[in-house]
Formats: sequence, structure tokens, C-alpha cells
Amino acid sequence: MEKEIDEKKQGTSLVLEQKEENTKKLFIESYGCAMNFSDSEIVASILTEQGYNTTQNLEEADLVLVNTCSIRDKAEQTVRKRLEKYNAVKRSINPGMKVGVLGCMAERLKSQFLEEEKIVDMVVGPDAYKDLPNLLKEVEEGRDAINVILSKDETYGDISPVRLQSNGINAFVSITRGCDNMCTFCVVPFTRGRERSREPQSILEEIKDLWERGFKEITLLGQNVDSYLWYGGGLKKDYDKATEMQKATAVDFAQLLDMCAEQFPKMRFRFSTSNPQDMHEEVLHVIAKHHNICNYIHLPVQSGSTRILQEMNRQHTREEYMALVDKIKAIIPGCSISQDMITGFPTETEEDHQDTLSLMEYVEYDFGYMFAYSERPGTLAARKMEDDVPEEVKKRRLQEVVDLQQELSHRRTSRFLNQTVEVLVEKESKRSDAHWSGRNSENVVTVFPKGNYKPGDFVLVKVADCTTATLIGEAIGYSEMQN
Repeated sequence: MEKEIDEKKQGTSLVLEQKEENTKKLFIESYGCAMNFSDSEIVASILTEQGYNTTQNLEEADLVLVNTCSIRDKAEQTVRKRLEKYNAVKRSINPGMKVGVLGCMAERLKSQFLEEEKIVDMVVGPDAYKDLPNLLKEVEEGRDAINVILSKDETYGDISPVRLQSNGINAFVSITRGCDNMCTFCVVPFTRGRERSREPQSILEEIKDLWERGFKEITLLGQNVDSYLWYGGGLKKDYDKATEMQKATAVDFAQLLDMCAEQFPKMRFRFSTSNPQDMHEEVLHVIAKHHNICNYIHLPVQSGSTRILQEMNRQHTREEYMALVDKIKAIIPGCSISQDMITGFPTETEEDHQDTLSLMEYVEYDFGYMFAYSERPGTLAARKMEDDVPEEVKKRRLQEVVDLQQELSHRRTSRFLNQTVEVLVEKESKRSDAHWSGRNSENVVTVFPKGNYKPGDFVLVKVADCTTATLIGEAIGYSEMQN
């Protein structure tokens, strides 16, 4: 999955409704992408059944867990600092506290954490959360506990996640786990395993439960959602061994998206993340067909240079990507497209960088997630390629990419001036308690005076002004999506 990392959420600690009968205290923090935050909800559900209530007071916790990310060096350094903090509390205030690492770093740094540095009691990989009760018994009996085995079939489809500090309006529903794309800069296939899809009925049941609880928008989540393929279980790569009956009854992403939109016509759907080579035309027609599927596609590209894309082992060229963008614009006019971009990948020249800038101009991205390349241990790039672009060059190129994106974002946001957009009200505006904030179908934040509207309402807003990333307008009534 191309990591959409929300910096505002990093280090969020999870708070759940307290169960009176539960006597133990759990402190759990999450770092990284939406998949990690979704996984923390699964862990919380499992531990609630093991007698744990959540706490935001680190000092009183019986068990401290940190759900980790290995995609960026910054996240890894932050987690190490947090582990130092946990251990300081353990030494000076709460010697009975147990500390565990979950997620991608757990898989990659298991021996350092447990044996060499001895800074944790428990290491749990992303496919082993159901084993937590057994691992906790090991820890309680004074032994270190570890399970980082990557599964061929674990999708947590049978666990109803507890919602992470939910606003009761938006929720993530995980539909795939793992990834088969061996991009040379990415550790995900090694830390989260090979790709497998979740049974469609369990997805629809989870959405039905969310609908009945008043949620209004679902983001279908996976390392690579458009590659979703259910044929009765098992790895995506083993599909060619499926029986004729399994193939005839298989469900792909376009079909799943269509089923969701048809069965829940008053619920809004988004999805993340897409990989260009798996974004098939049928998906675009499904988006165009349904009003309740958002006109927004996150379409990571990483570089505008075909040569660099090959070095990254991306499964598309610059020209194929541009052809896909042309198709999106033809089938879904006005669709927002966002990007992931890496500057300064090994061997990147000034010409490659100019290719990236020209691609950005061609696509006219609405917004993006942009990073300077940092070598990640365990990746193919770290093993086989020299990190040969000087840091100051990476940073200068990144700044040029960011500056251009700002310009494009303003251009794209301006297209809504004097237009009426449908907004799902999510929360109070950060800048004014007299305004609501929500997003339109194209994923642009929109603010307007509160009036008699409330969070969860679908409201039509006439846009009068805009900034680079925000629309400002007046509500003119409810939309057809309103119940």
C-alpha cells in the first residue's frame, strides 16, 4: 500500500467505552497508515474480551502496546523514542507494566527488540493478533513472547473492530491484507505478507452493522484495494490454481464496489489505496454509475520517469499511467486524483525529476503525499542500490514538487467556485465554532455556517470562496443522500 500517512493522527492513543467487569488497563498508540489504525481497532476488540479497558494514562497501564510502521525512517525513530519512554515509566513508576510492539516494525526488528536491546516483552506481527491471549499468558508467566508468522489466509473478517476514537460518521473497512507488488522501496510484502482478500459477505455484514449504528461514509481499505479478488479464500497469486467453479463465482473489486453501492444507497463510499496496473476500466464505470461512490481516486505514481519506475519495480510506465488518467477523466469527468511521490530515488537525474514535474502538470493532481527518498532496511533498494542522490538535492527536488502541487491544488480547488457541492458534515471547523466542516465527493474539505445542520447530514453547499485546500460557502439545503 502506498502509505497515506496522516501526520495529525500519529501517536494517537485509543480510547474505548469502559466495561465495568474489566479490571486491567491497556494503553495503545498507533503510528503509520490507515491500515495500522484499523489494525489497532482489531487488537482492542480482542483485548476487551481478555479483561482490558483502555486508558490514556501511561503510568497506570498493565499493558502498553505500540502499533508500528516501517515505511518511513521518521516513524521508526519516533517509535524508538516512545519505547524509551515506556521503559522509563516501567523502571521508575510501574515495574509490573508489560510492553509490546505490534505491526510492521515488529516483524522486521523482532530480534533487536526482544533479544539484543531487551526493550519489550512481546512482539506481535500483523497476522498474529488472534494469538494475543496466548502471548499474554507467556508474558504473565515471565517469558518473552513472539509471533510474527505471516499468514496466507488471515483477514480478521470474523472480528468486529472497535472504532478508533470514532466520530460515528466515517469508518474504515478492511477488504484485503498484504501485497504482491515488490516495489523496491517498500517493506510491506515482507512485513505484511502476500496479498489475500476478505470474504465479500463478511465485508457487507460489517458495513450493515456500521449503517445500523449511524455511520454515513465507508472507506474500503487495503494495501492494494483494486487488486481485491475473492475466490473462496487463499492467496491472490494462487488464483490460477482455483477450480472452474471458484473462478466462475469469484468476486473482483469492481463487483464488490458495485454490491456495496447497491445495497447501501444512502451511504457514501471511498477506497484506498489503488495501484495503477490494477485499476481496471470496470471500476471506473462503477464509480460513474453510482452517485454514492465518491469521485476521487488516490492513484500513487512515485515518479514521472519510466526509467525510475523500472528501478522501483513499478508495474507501469509513464505513458501507461497517463493513458489511465485520460480514461479516468473521460469516464468520470471532474474526478479528483491524488498522488504519492518520492523524490531522490537512487540514480534519479535532473531529467527524471523534470519528467515528474511534467507528469504532475499533465495530470493536474488535486493533492498529494510527497516524500524525499529514505533508505528502508529490508527493502530491495537498500540491499541492491546505492542511495546516491545527495540529501540537499533530494530536498530541493521535494520542495519543487511540493510547490507545484500547491499551485495545482489551488487551481483544482478553484474549479468549484460558484458551484454547488454535496458535503457530508463531519465535525466543527478548526477555525470557527460557528462553522461545520466536511468533504465533498471529490475529497475537498468544505466549511460553511452551521445553521440547523448537524454532523452526519448530507448538505448542498454553494461555494463562494476557496483556499488551496478548502472550500468556503453557504448551505442551501439537504442533498438527495439525506435520509
